[in-house]
Amino acid sequence: MKTKKIILPDGEMPTRWYNVVADMPTRPLPMLNPATKEPVTKELMSRIFVDELVDQELSEDRWIEIPERVQEIYKIWRCTPLVRATELEKALDLPKGIKIYYKNESTSPAGSHKPNSAVAQAYYAAKQGLKRITTETGGGQWGSALSMASAMFGLDLRVYMVKVSYQQKPYRGLMMNTWGADVFPSPSDTTEAGRAALARDPDDGGSLGTAVSEAVEMVMTHPDARYCLGSVLNHVVLHQTVIGEEALRQFEIAGDYPDVVIGCFGGGSNFGGIAYPFLRENLVNGRKTRLIAAEPTSCPKLTRGKFEYDFGDLAGFTPLIPMFTLGHEFHPADIHAGGLRYHGAGMTASQLLRDGLFEAVDIDQVESLAAGVLFAKTEGIIPAPESTHAIYAAIVEAQRAQEAGEEKTIVFNLSGHGVIDLYAYEQYLAGALKNTVLSDAEIAKTIDTLEKLV
Repeated sequence: MKTKKIILPDGEMPTRWYNVVADMPTRPLPMLNPATKEPVTKELMSRIFVDELVDQELSEDRWIEIPERVQEIYKIWRCTPLVRATELEKALDLPKGIKIYYKNESTSPAGSHKPNSAVAQAYYAAKQGLKRITTETGGGQWGSALSMASAMFGLDLRVYMVKVSYQQKPYRGLMMNTWGADVFPSPSDTTEAGRAALARDPDDGGSLGTAVSEAVEMVMTHPDARYCLGSVLNHVVLHQTVIGEEALRQFEIAGDYPDVVIGCFGGGSNFGGIAYPFLRENLVNGRKTRLIAAEPTSCPKLTRGKFEYDFGDLAGFTPLIPMFTLGHEFHPADIHAGGLRYHGAGMTASQLLRDGLFEAVDIDQVESLAAGVLFAKTEGIIPAPESTHAIYAAIVEAQRAQEAGEEKTIVFNLSGHGVIDLYAYEQYLAGALKNTVLSDAEIAKTIDTLEKLV
């Protein structure tokens, strides 16, 4: 490889999003109306979501055109670089035949991959004539991205941010405020769902499930508003496939191709964003790339959850979603990777995992932050706590290849930087972080409450 970093010219940037549903051997089960247990209708979904996003969610078309206005805004930061992690390779003392790359999504104005969908969702909301949208956010990356996008399209935005992350990452809230959004730590006293959570536990640090409930409740009580979310559903994931589509072309320029593709996993947006275009190459063109989702040990829905219909939120406002889940009442530990603290996996990812088309690993937060520190010291970028899970998984894959005497090319998605998440590093460097070990009984407690619909 002649250069460490590859960037595509504007003329080669993706103009279409990839919809993995078109190539899935088994189509995802439908979402269900919780009252009737019948598949949800477009009309029901359109009361919560933006109309064109509902169409994308229900689509089985392989390609969806990216609107020209969205493409114009993407060009503020896209194409993002594909970078050879040569300094990390040296630190690991890897032989020449083992290569590690990363797709650097931290270069967006909001500092993560999330604007890929936020800009699209804000565009469609404004096109529909809406003036108000609402959302939830875990670690703050999605809330920041949607705040930026809402400002670009003149939308009022209310964000419910998981309280423990709101407290750990105050500058995330200030970013959202700067872009004009109103931010509330969740659970809050502004909704019935929030008040109910506080009544159960006044010190509740919150969860994404609770924050989703609050955001959806606001939409249900304000007919002029719609809900936008940053992961889980397929219309969000397909917006993120610009990551993998760019990476395919960048590897072609580099004269290389990955044996392993890795992304951290909360609801599935950045994992699907980088992995699904490579999965298409596996399914359609016979490639054999391994795809690995790296999730936190403290919230192991892929590695220890159950495939079942479940709500996407704590209060039960959302449709029932077919997913690998720990149960919507599962309350994850207050780890610093706030974006990964979600009880369930997205529909497409869940079905693909059922079919054995990707792998999942779970990683402790102390080990993941150690990998983040090593990456910062070698490649110079302080990664988001979420991204450190992918870094750790990439290091493990490289070391296993070295032990086996194999040549291997590995790429992971650096989903965001951690400059506004430095409290996590402060706690790590002080030796104050602890790993969370969940017993089978703790996991069964919330899974066993689910209605058996699969």
